[in-house]
Amino acid sequence: MEITRHLRRTDTDSLAKGPIEPYFDAFKQYLAQHGYAAHTSSSYLIGIAHFSRWARTKRLRLNRVNEASIAGFLDDHLPNCQCAAPVRHDRSDHSAALGHLLVVLRSLGAIPPAALSATPVDKELHRYDEYMEHARGLVPKTRSMALSIIGRLLTERFGSNAINIGAITPEQVRRFFAQEALRYSKPSSLASVVASLRGYFRYHVSLGDHLHGGLTSAIAYPANWKQSTLPKTLTTEEVEQLVNSLGQPGPSMRRADAIVRCALDLGLRSGEIARLSLDDIDWRASTVTLRHTKGGREDLLPLPATTGKAIATYLKHERPRSTNRAIFVRLMAPLDQPVGPDLVRKTIRQAYARAALPYTRSHLLRHTMANRLLAAGSSLKEVADVLRHRSLNTTMIYAKLDSRNLAAVALPWPGSAA
Repeated sequence: MEITRHLRRTDTDSLAKGPIEPYFDAFKQYLAQHGYAAHTSSSYLIGIAHFSRWARTKRLRLNRVNEASIAGFLDDHLPNCQCAAPVRHDRSDHSAALGHLLVVLRSLGAIPPAALSATPVDKELHRYDEYMEHARGLVPKTRSMALSIIGRLLTERFGSNAINIGAITPEQVRRFFAQEALRYSKPSSLASVVASLRGYFRYHVSLGDHLHGGLTSAIAYPANWKQSTLPKTLTTEEVEQLVNSLGQPGPSMRRADAIVRCALDLGLRSGEIARLSLDDIDWRASTVTLRHTKGGREDLLPLPATTGKAIATYLKHERPRSTNRAIFVRLMAPLDQPVGPDLVRKTIRQAYARAALPYTRSHLLRHTMANRLLAAGSSLKEVADVLRHRSLNTTMIYAKLDSRNLAAVALPWPGSAA
């Protein structure tokens, strides 16, 4: 009722004459089903009323309502809008409301599906993505990064024209690499660009395509002295400080505690925390199963009592009712959806701030867990198993934190007593 009363204060006559009017009730139902708050729903409803009135003045038919027409409304009309109150002029609210409107209209078949880009570059990237997924087994994040890099190369070289891989020269690749270097703050980060380009060129070699000589070796990996720095970890005092800051009252605090415990006690990555399911925990056996990990494996880990208690407290006292099987779900609209890795990272950053720690990186807790294992006497192989590294070489960086074993092999300082 509150939403309806607020809407009646808008120009309902204009709304009734607009192309959106027959689907207005469906839009309100969509907002209610996804748990949007009354003030947010009211703002969104006013936004689509505003768009509908504009569409009527432009004589825009319903089947022409799409991303392009919405962009015209947001870019051309909204900045110069002289419409009377209660119309608002906030671009972000209008953009969000109209994005949801497209979802509703397409779910009802009222407008055509979103047009799929079909440029030669898009088709090439789609084929290469399928190859990376099915032939090489690369995870989505790695594929997405490679596609972004390859897409920039192909767009710069061919634009909207047909792709001729044989027309790419080593000099063009080197120039592209130099441009990409400006995007990265550390030379070592450019290794992903080299790997993506070389992987793409090898893909075409496997297809039997003719490439310019030396194309796969046109660029070299930047100097990256492995194990040159110590992995940053929390000190014992800082770990205690972080743990002591848990258990605070407030919205989402129990979820935050459980997320921090998953990172600190299990060394889970942010994506692994976000993907945890209710079906992954065996409470009787005190184990947790990790599925769809970075290594593409399924791993079984022991569930520490502190972690299990934090998760159980969240499930019992804070997690909203949801049909979704994810452990960590959204507390704000859209409801019934799992949290994402970005929210996990944000939650850990906020936990650092509450503990008065000057850190921001969530991966710091994974390094800290490895350091604690070494300090407790675990071997590097055991640390590698817990961290689920596919190669022991990845774990070798933690060897410099193993002061117990390093002390045993350290040579005496010249001139000192042995």
